Amino acid sequence: MRKISLFIAMSLDGYIAKPNDDLSFLKLVEKEGEDYGYADFMATIDTIIIGRRTYDYVLKEIGASHYDNGKRDVYVITRTERPKLGRTTFYSGNLAELIERLKSEEGKNIYCDGGAEVINELLQHDLIDELIISIIPVLLGSGTRLFKNKRPEQVLELITSNTFETGLTQLRYQRKK
Repeated sequence: MRKISLFIAMSLDGYIAKPNDDLSFLKLVEKEGEDYGYADFMATIDTIIIGRRTYDYVLKEIGASHYDNGKRDVYVITRTERPKLGRTTFYSGNLAELIERLKSEEGKNIYCDGGAEVINELLQHDLIDELIISIIPVLLGSGTRLFKNKRPEQVLELITSNTFETGLTQLRYQRKK
């Protein structure tokens, strides 16, 4: 069975974005030639789940090919139905049902790239198998929290921890069953 992984960065105080969806704090750890394991991670997946606001931000800042490069399926979780674009599906149905279906199909693993609403709905249903969290050495004080209240307790097992000269610390956990 395929697993679903979260690969995300957050501030030390738990925010994945500053107010107004501002991700500029991620630039604090940018270093030429360093991707913090992202390329290796992406080689293990063939499906991406992403919230519409995060998708729109990446489209504007990087471009559509970042997600839909013809090598993987992309599911944009949205409340507004839209027609499919290439291998990008705009999904407005039951997220837990989608994930259960995708996990049961053949293929590589599934990557949840955010945003917070999608992540927390997956956590509510205990559907995330692996969390790879990069901690940026900054205290933002406000913004969009990675973890929301009112989700079930989930025990995790630390698989690896890595530190980088930029100050970024990356933690990799898997869900304990």
